[in-house]
Amino acid sequence: MENVHLAVEEDDLYSGYNDYNPAFECEELDNDVGFQQAVRTSYGRRPPSRVPMASSLGRPMTGAVQVRGRNQISMISSMFDPLGQSRGPAPPLEAKSENTVEEKIKIMEKKVNDLVEESCMAQITGALQLALQKAKEAGRKERVLVRQREQSGNTEHINIDLTYSVLFNLANQYANNEMYPEALTTYQVIVKNKMFSNAGRLRVNMANIYFKQKNYLKAIKFYRMALDQIFADHKEMRIKIMQNIGAVFVHLGQYSDAITSFEHIMSESPNIKTGYNLILCYYAIRDRERMKQAFQKLISVPLGIDDEEKYILASDDPSSNMVIEATRNDKLHQMERNLKIQAEKYIMTAAKLIAPAIETSFASGFDWCVDMVKSSQYVEFASDLEINKAITYIRQQDYNQAVEILKTFEKKDSRVKGVAATNLTSLYFLEKDYEQAERYADLAINTDRYSPAVLVNKGNMVFVMKDYERAAEFYKEALRNDSSCTEALYNLGLTYKRQSRLEEALDCFLKLHAILRNSFQVIYQLADLYEMLEDPQQAIEWLMQVTPTDPHVLAKLGKLHDEEGDKSQAFQCYNESFRYFPSNVDVIEWLGAHYVETQFCEKAIQYFERAALIQPTQVKWQMLVASCYRRSGNYQKALETYKEIHQRFPENTDCLTLLVRLSADMGLKEVQDFATKLKKLEKMKEMKEQLLIKDLCVFDADSGRSSSGSKGERLSAKMRSLPGSNEPYEARSPKELDASYVDPLGPQMERPKTGVKRLVDDDDFADEELVDELLPE
Repeated sequence: MENVHLAVEEDDLYSGYNDYNPAFECEELDNDVGFQQAVRTSYGRRPPSRVPMASSLGRPMTGAVQVRGRNQISMISSMFDPLGQSRGPAPPLEAKSENTVEEKIKIMEKKVNDLVEESCMAQITGALQLALQKAKEAGRKERVLVRQREQSGNTEHINIDLTYSVLFNLANQYANNEMYPEALTTYQVIVKNKMFSNAGRLRVNMANIYFKQKNYLKAIKFYRMALDQIFADHKEMRIKIMQNIGAVFVHLGQYSDAITSFEHIMSESPNIKTGYNLILCYYAIRDRERMKQAFQKLISVPLGIDDEEKYILASDDPSSNMVIEATRNDKLHQMERNLKIQAEKYIMTAAKLIAPAIETSFASGFDWCVDMVKSSQYVEFASDLEINKAITYIRQQDYNQAVEILKTFEKKDSRVKGVAATNLTSLYFLEKDYEQAERYADLAINTDRYSPAVLVNKGNMVFVMKDYERAAEFYKEALRNDSSCTEALYNLGLTYKRQSRLEEALDCFLKLHAILRNSFQVIYQLADLYEMLEDPQQAIEWLMQVTPTDPHVLAKLGKLHDEEGDKSQAFQCYNESFRYFPSNVDVIEWLGAHYVETQFCEKAIQYFERAALIQPTQVKWQMLVASCYRRSGNYQKALETYKEIHQRFPENTDCLTLLVRLSADMGLKEVQDFATKLKKLEKMKEMKEQLLIKDLCVFDADSGRSSSGSKGERLSAKMRSLPGSNEPYEARSPKELDASYVDPLGPQMERPKTGVKRLVDDDDFADEELVDELLPE
């Protein structure tokens, strides 16, 4: 055997590789009677003994190997039987028990977590009340959960993180709902619990609440306590807390302490907002040199924003164009743009603030700021700063300086040139120099056709030329470029109103009211349009929305109520209008006439006297005062008033007529003098009229050869040559005197009868004729 074995080793290099355990031979299992019988028996039962079979190699299979193979196959058969040959079903899996205490606790923890998440989501959507309710419910369930842990004796398994999140969310929701005492109490519970790591940082939130409550001393205390809890590695957090501390010092008026905080921030981590606040503090203490230094620090703060050139499309690279289009207005680009706008706002505001304070004049201070900006990284802001300088001159009503500055931009880049041209258009338009305004309006349009301000200015120029169709087109184009341009929409409504297109104008102002809910001008235009559309009730409803202290609106309301026949409401509105603005002659006239109509002439006198003070050259107000005295029965006061009127207006025939009648009725000796003056005055007026008619006839005969100026000079010369122009005129022949007079207040209403006997019956005045003794001799 050994020789044969050696021969096999020497002759067959691959001998021994086919030697394997015959128990793993499964090709003939279907014909193996012992195996098939073992499969059909129950689990663990040995099959009956049989004669060992020889393997394919001629080696017998041992019993041990057979048992191992039989048990293995039997187990596989009981677990997985794809042919369905097993006689009984597999035993079912044991159901997991959900009634244990630990499982209940885990389910409750999940519910608490879900409530906290729902509370946060409600806060994001703005449902603050719902967020607070969810937070409270989460707090209640979490306390129940802790009690169950304590009762089960598993206190070491209490979820501290869950407790912290529930309390923190509850405090935050209290603060969002302005329930500050409850929020402070909840934060205090968190801070005092030693098991919560880094809970001291929440003192920042507590300090913010004290700041909102204007409890600045406690706010500083808690900010400083939170600052002590934060390590130096968290530099950004420490800087933000120091910013808050500086802001609190500003509210307390302790500018030196605020300056200390802001200066530390500018030295460690400078930013635009802190630099601006530092300038404000220096301005408050009037430190000129440090204001300059702070402004230089402000414009040296790096923004970390790349140039806009990276967003310019490249025509030869379509793939990069797609990336640029996708990132041109993404969130990051919007953030960069907002940061740049904020920086420009702070720099512009700081320059306008310190310009009058750092130098002897506003102009020199602004020039210094412009020079500093030109030499900084914000060089593109220099032009905008100069335009702001011009706008400041406009606000100071120094239009010449503003025009000089704006004209310097005509040769600069298109953007700045367009802005300057727009402002120049507005300046010349306000000064009614429409020729220059139109020139700069055209220049602005050629520079920037898509600017709504430019189009509105051009439309205004066409509007004053009464070309309403073209004006409407410019306003419409401005609205197409910027649908939120309220100036264009307002002017378009005015244009339609001028064209009597009232429905379209009403539609414009209704749209504008949806944008500007509290604009009194828009509401007034709506009321005026409804009045023009003969809908006074709608006009009244709109005017009622305007502030009740506007005298013109109140007068308009009074007029509408008067037209509707509601005299009481009209009187109330007119009276309120007079109280806020006692110089409106129309209101004064209505109130005086109202008191005369209601037979309270004594009260009407004060209104007509005020009108006489406002318009002293108008004789009618003084005549109305005298008429009120006469109607109220105070004839002596009426006579004195008529005499004063005659002294100031000696050529007023109405006054002389009433003087004659009152003097005759009261039996005064002056009646003859007044009658003589009346006769002379009427004779003089008659001669003037005849001469005027004669000159007009001569002018017609000359077929218009004389100019209007020469005619006027000739007439005025002849009128001055008339006797009695400056001295009394003596009548040569007696003539019947016409003493008729129409009362400006209208016919007197019948008054209630009283026991006092009236001296003169006013109703007989019109029918009484003058006796011959009153005529001149």
